[in-house]
Amino acid sequence: MGYTSTLSPYFQPKISLSQQSDAFGRPHGVLVSFSNTALSFTSRRTCFRYRTLVVRAVDGGSRRQSNARRVYRQSQGESAFRSAPVQQIASFVVPAGAFMAFTFVLWKLVEKIVMPKPKRPTLVENKSSAPAKGMNWSFAAGTNLFPGLTAKIDRESKQKLNEFAKEIRSFSIVDMSGCNFGDDGLFFLAESLAYNQTLEEVSFAANGITAEGIKAFDRVLQSNIVLKTLNLSGNPIGDEGAKSLCDILVDNAGIEKLQMNSVDLGDEGAKAIADLLKKNSNLRVIELNNNMIDYSGFTSLAGAILENATVRSIYLNGNYGGALGANALAKGLEGNKSLWELHLQGNSIGDEGVRALMSGLSDSKAKLTHLDLGNNSISAKGAFHVAEYVKKSKSLFWMNMYMNDIGDEGAEKIAEALKQNRSLAIIDLGGNNIHAKGISEIAQVLKDNSVITTLEVGYNPIGPDGAKALSEVLKFHGNVKALKLGWCQIGAKGAEYIADTLKYNNTITILDLRGNGLRDEGAMCLARSLKVVNEVLTELDLGFNEIRDDGAFAIAQALKANEDVKITSLNLANNFLTKFGQSALTDARDHVYEMNEMEVNIVF
Repeated sequence: MGYTSTLSPYFQPKISLSQQSDAFGRPHGVLVSFSNTALSFTSRRTCFRYRTLVVRAVDGGSRRQSNARRVYRQSQGESAFRSAPVQQIASFVVPAGAFMAFTFVLWKLVEKIVMPKPKRPTLVENKSSAPAKGMNWSFAAGTNLFPGLTAKIDRESKQKLNEFAKEIRSFSIVDMSGCNFGDDGLFFLAESLAYNQTLEEVSFAANGITAEGIKAFDRVLQSNIVLKTLNLSGNPIGDEGAKSLCDILVDNAGIEKLQMNSVDLGDEGAKAIADLLKKNSNLRVIELNNNMIDYSGFTSLAGAILENATVRSIYLNGNYGGALGANALAKGLEGNKSLWELHLQGNSIGDEGVRALMSGLSDSKAKLTHLDLGNNSISAKGAFHVAEYVKKSKSLFWMNMYMNDIGDEGAEKIAEALKQNRSLAIIDLGGNNIHAKGISEIAQVLKDNSVITTLEVGYNPIGPDGAKALSEVLKFHGNVKALKLGWCQIGAKGAEYIADTLKYNNTITILDLRGNGLRDEGAMCLARSLKVVNEVLTELDLGFNEIRDDGAFAIAQALKANEDVKITSLNLANNFLTKFGQSALTDARDHVYEMNEMEVNIVF
């Protein structure tokens, strides 16, 4: 049997109409339900679908109604059904057909009358979700699905920019690095920047500014004549942005320091900078670190250095100059008279490049004070050329040769040069594979040289013997104020030599002994010297030394015992201290403050 039906004498359907909503509360359909209190039958439920309108036959006699449901009732005439099969089928089919026809008509009527007409939602949505004119913000993925949230972030961003604008109007130095306001934000701030006559230094580093945003500086620098320092580092402006900026700065008489580190600058951008230096006589400092400048770019800059008579400092660290770039730069240096600082760290110039460079500097009339040759694959052979330049220089104050490979032989060459030089005060020879023999040569120089105040020889395997060689000289000689021996493998024995020096030395104020495996024995040796004798040392760095609580207790007692202690910074980070050792050091710090009203910054 296809159907089984039980019919009552009275057939009265109930029609329920309700409106459906989606997950966001927006209407999208109407539910029409039919129920019959007199007629019940078992059959397949018939479901009519048309877009979002759903018609469902509902079994049973439930009379629950929601507040939003509108109920329509339609009476039908009573019909008596007999038990005869033919009459039973006929009595069922005729009302059912009439019922279906009535349902269809009613459904269309409901759809036309009850359902609201579309009100062009696209125009409203576009209007609400479109960004304000002139502003184009970037937010996290997915926020465009929530217009309300986007609008909120939009308002907060504009409010933040308004605060930035107020800062620009109020202070002489403003740092807005890392705010990520992009090109549109820069255009928004341009007006405040243009008419401010107090702002001398501004940093827009790491803000997502591109070549398009650089155009904002056109109107800025036409009106602002007091801005001296402009930092655009960390923005992907590329060569095109560099060209646009250089075009703007050609006639600018305000900017003296231009920082363009890590801006995706290549040879074309370097050429634009070079052309700028030929025409602009106001720039003093140019920073182009960590870009992609190759030999061609170095050649362009060399030509500019040859013609420019006002630039004082050039930073080209972390580029790709190589030996050819250094050689080209040397030719420009030969005719330069104004340069004070030359920074070429990390350019892989090698021995041949440094030979050409030192030759150019020797022939130059410029009085170079800072020379950075770190991480350039220089060996003992290259160190010889550096030493020859150091011997002749009367102006060099700071030299960095960190992370090369000059070894003991190169250290001996540098030591010979330092015997004659009387201007170099700060020297960094760290990470050069110098052993006890090489450091002994450097130490001997300090007997007669009172000019050197900072000696960095960390990351060299000098061992306890090297520490001894330095200690014997520094007890009573030299003028070294900062001695940096981090990761030199001196061990507890080397710490004993250094501690002995501290008993007599009256110049060392900064001592770096990180990563030397001092352990508790070495810490105790240093504590004994600090306990009653040393009155000069202010900064002591003992990080990464496997020091435990016993060493910490000894240092804490030394701080308490010495009433004239001058230590203000003590680093014991990355050791093996428990809460007991930390408590002892904290107690010592408090004691020093109570007795001397001097604060000691202790790092665990």
